[in-house]
Amino acid sequence: MTEPSFLDHPPLTQRVNAYDEAHLGLYLRLLVADEEGADWREVVAVLFGLDPVCEPERAKVVHDRHLARARWMTEAGFQHLLQPRLQ
Repeated sequence: MTEPSFLDHPPLTQRVNAYDEAHLGLYLRLLVADEEGADWREVVAVLFGLDPVCEPERAKVVHDRHLARARWMTEAGFQHLLQPRLQ
């Protein structure tokens, strides 16, 4: 069995971090699913490979925390992506 490619709680920093950059595609898919009104249980099963029946609390936390971070990216985080990188 391989380790999951995500954390249960994405790192919450004031700037975009390496985890955010590595998971931009996931964040976009979460935002689209949310906008389309997809059931969070289906979303967490497809995007994270978690079974919301076997692990309902963890599945809900993973979904909600990542969706919150994805929303943060649309509100503030994207600005950091547009700024010049420090060497």
